[in-house]
Amino acid sequence: MTHATPAAPTPVEPAPVPAAVMRRRVVAWALWDWGSAAFNAVITTFVFTRWLTSSAFVDAATVTAAEAEGAAGGPATTLLDDVIATHSSWLGWGLTIGGLFIALLAPVAGARSDDSGRRRLWLGVHTGIVVLISAAMFLVTPDPDNLSQNLLLGIFLLAAGTIFFELAGVNYNATLAQVSTPRTVGRISGIGWGAGYLGGIVLLLILFVGFINPEVGWFGVTGEDGMNIRVAVLISAIWFAAFAVPVLVAVPEVPADASRARIGFLASYRRLFADVADLWRDARNTLRFLVASAVFRDGLAGVFTFGAVIASGTFGFSAGEVIIFAIAANVVAGVATITAGWFDDRLGAKTIIMTSLIGLVVAGTALFVLHAGGATVFWVFGLALSLFVGPAQSASRTLLARLIPPGRESEVFGLYATTGRAASFLAPLGFATAIAVGGGQHWGILGIIAVVALGLVLLWPLRVGGRPELPDA
Repeated sequence: MTHATPAAPTPVEPAPVPAAVMRRRVVAWALWDWGSAAFNAVITTFVFTRWLTSSAFVDAATVTAAEAEGAAGGPATTLLDDVIATHSSWLGWGLTIGGLFIALLAPVAGARSDDSGRRRLWLGVHTGIVVLISAAMFLVTPDPDNLSQNLLLGIFLLAAGTIFFELAGVNYNATLAQVSTPRTVGRISGIGWGAGYLGGIVLLLILFVGFINPEVGWFGVTGEDGMNIRVAVLISAIWFAAFAVPVLVAVPEVPADASRARIGFLASYRRLFADVADLWRDARNTLRFLVASAVFRDGLAGVFTFGAVIASGTFGFSAGEVIIFAIAANVVAGVATITAGWFDDRLGAKTIIMTSLIGLVVAGTALFVLHAGGATVFWVFGLALSLFVGPAQSASRTLLARLIPPGRESEVFGLYATTGRAASFLAPLGFATAIAVGGGQHWGILGIIAVVALGLVLLWPLRVGGRPELPDA
């Protein structure tokens, strides 16, 4: 089943690539995923974002003054909780605005890079912008006199970084077709995604041992003025920059699509709507998969987004224990993802996704039912959740890569990013609603699992196949 693109060019059989060259390309490609852990694991999940919404960021500016003034007659801890809640709300709104920009820009930016033959160029440009934004986060401080300004600066940088990271991801995912064959795409996707988890392990270990955990870290860095966190994001920027270079050198640029005339940016949206209409007419299952994957991918994102919050609030983990769990979770997720990639090429991507989603529902439900068991329960079933998240993410990318007509990879992966962002409210909504109904934070686990289960229901009836040279998945 393919998406019939109007006036599609006659495919030209590419010259065979020597095995040694292809292996180097795969390694170079996977190193971008390895380096991207700097933004995913350190900045948006376990370190910088958590710091902005923690007492470590608020204390210096708020609690000391509140204690001195009696906090208007109320306890300082109550004021602290209120301020942290406000910071979290602002963060959510900032990232929501960033998500809207991604939804608007991703598919058109992807299609234009396909048409112009500048996929690698835009991968480099967007990655470079993410690196600069990450480095600029060093300027965010818990300054008592400028708390709101610094918080807004941090949120702005996070939102902007997320926009350009997603745009870079559109072109990066599209290059999967350039480093794999139809029969190895699952394995190579798994290698890349697994490399991201493993890169997160190494970087988190370096930052934990060198800066975050000790009172006085390497080079005399301490937690005063948030310096340990600020140095961590600066190192993360350097890490991403270093490991993003190989893919820009080793993987060749795609040729421009001569059948698609260059048009203006606004006209690109008219073409986008026409292409979506083509998908609905000629490849409806591909469009349905985009919808189903948007739902379950948001559930998968919710597992990691709220995992640290649940670990701290429900299971009593300290900040250091959260980092240690994050390292263990990345080990499990990385090994599972790489292993699942081999099965992907043999059993089909849909089988891997379905198995993973069922496993997530079972493990998440057990975590909710047994939450009174404390930290041990979270370690067991939290790691079980990690076991299934990576394979589902990687196989989702693989399945879509098999469905995309050659030459339209960036465009359709742009739609992939857009549909994912369009559904990005589901996990936060499920989390918050379940807590409001149940009356305790642990109920949020059920909210996230409900989103995963909905994605499973939407995916279940779809008949998905690969390109003509592949058997049905």
